[in-house]
Amino acid sequence: MTIIGIAGGTGSGKTTVVKRIAEALPPHYVAVVPLDSYYNDTTGMTDEERHAINFDHPDAFDWKLLTEHIKMLKAGEAVEQPTYSYLKCNRESETIHVEPKPVIIIEGIMTLLNKRLREMMDLKIFVDTDSDERLIRNIQRDVIERGRTVDMVIDRYLKVLKPMHEQFIEPTKKYADLIVPLGGENNTGINILKAYIEGIVTKVRRD
Repeated sequence: MTIIGIAGGTGSGKTTVVKRIAEALPPHYVAVVPLDSYYNDTTGMTDEERHAINFDHPDAFDWKLLTEHIKMLKAGEAVEQPTYSYLKCNRESETIHVEPKPVIIIEGIMTLLNKRLREMMDLKIFVDTDSDERLIRNIQRDVIERGRTVDMVIDRYLKVLKPMHEQFIEPTKKYADLIVPLGGENNTGINILKAYIEGIVTKVRRD
């Protein structure tokens, strides 16, 4: 089994990179584990406390559960991946059943931050995109998908996303084996990754 970590800032295009890699492989050979599914269980909090959570800070994630699930998948055991509601700021009761597969991709803004998680990865990737481009993508996504105004998105970017990116996300670039500039628009970089991972799958088939 090969564990691949793919990190990058909000709006960097990492989800597009993951999608294109996953589409190039047989479905039964790859499983994607989103870091966003592993926000902390906030059942014991009040609504006010939940809505005050900074989802772009490392403390918002349940690293222990994620690490345990990756260990289980690597050992050939299935896991019940949690699902998270941004509206409720808490986990849903439903889970997603994830079977162990030859390629496991962990994707999220801080995928390379946790040392124990990093040590389980066979390949670490950082999707790097210009800050202006990331801001534009955030505006487009949040205005269209989340009903926020442009002013709200810019205010959040300046007060939360930008400082969290500089403090926690950007420094993890040093842990990456590969850096993919321009995100999902970097066809050459993505094709190289696809070829590398397809090579892993081919070896698994032979074995």
